[in-house]
Amino acid sequence: MASYLITGGAGFIGSHLAEALLARGHHVWIIDDLSTGSIANLDPIRENPRLQYFVDTIMNTARMAELIDRVDGVFHLAAAVGVRLIFENPVHTIQTNIRGTEIVLELAARKKKKVQIASTSEVYGKGARVPFRESEDLVLGPTTCPRWSYACSKLIDEFLALAYWREKQMPTLVTRFFNTVGPRQTGRYGMVIPNFVGQALRGEALTVHGDGRQTRSFAHVRDVVRAVIELMERDDTNGEVFNIGNPQEVSIIDLARRILELTGSHSEIRHVPYEEVYGPDFEDLDRRVPDVTKLAGTIDWSALQDLDAILRAVIETERGKL
Repeated sequence: MASYLITGGAGFIGSHLAEALLARGHHVWIIDDLSTGSIANLDPIRENPRLQYFVDTIMNTARMAELIDRVDGVFHLAAAVGVRLIFENPVHTIQTNIRGTEIVLELAARKKKKVQIASTSEVYGKGARVPFRESEDLVLGPTTCPRWSYACSKLIDEFLALAYWREKQMPTLVTRFFNTVGPRQTGRYGMVIPNFVGQALRGEALTVHGDGRQTRSFAHVRDVVRAVIELMERDDTNGEVFNIGNPQEVSIIDLARRILELTGSHSEIRHVPYEEVYGPDFEDLDRRVPDVTKLAGTIDWSALQDLDAILRAVIETERGKL
């Protein structure tokens, strides 16, 4: 069995990834500074003898050198995440995403350890050709809008990872996540489904930003993790970029209505202008839908969980917290 390091492994996706790797018999090392993750996310696996975790920052190069030396590959998930966090802490966003990735790649290159860089659908920016394909041009907004600093920092991560493959033959790949959701995700930084579900269960108004006609595509975290692992295990994924997401599209207003139905809540839906939440410089995207043709053709993958299954899983988790 292999041994893997997960940066940001106590986060929402990272903890599910750790769980899946352990279930396959692998050894897992985790580093997380708990800035957005939670040690409680590791409760289902903390007693597993094949798991070791460290509460530390990926900026600690000595610690990172030690951990990378012990493993066969690295899943680099540590990053600033969530629209709200990005707007509130743009300096932290840029520094964490770029410098953290530099450290991971520099250290992994010494021993030719494979690194998978977790990127984001945000890099597609204001692209108008939907669904988004990995080969499409990317269109970002002005530097005066803080949102695009996140997309730009993740693009730098992608360029750097692919440069290590081309120049140094160090195995790397990039995965672009599209709205991954499921149990353990928090709404603290603007994630829409846990926010809506929490509001519905508490009898509060569901706050829809704008007119709610903007659409998104939501993938269950277990479907995403399955793709992430299978891509990591293949040699023909080196130097490649893959979308990971569910092509099923839903408008935010319809999402709110469906959550009300599934929870049996009588909450109202309240529309809130973007500028009231994020200030005058905010820009949003009308649609964000992945083309997963490349992913499906590489690992014979498809999303097994539809939107209702995702919502029911989140609702069950959130009910347990009340």
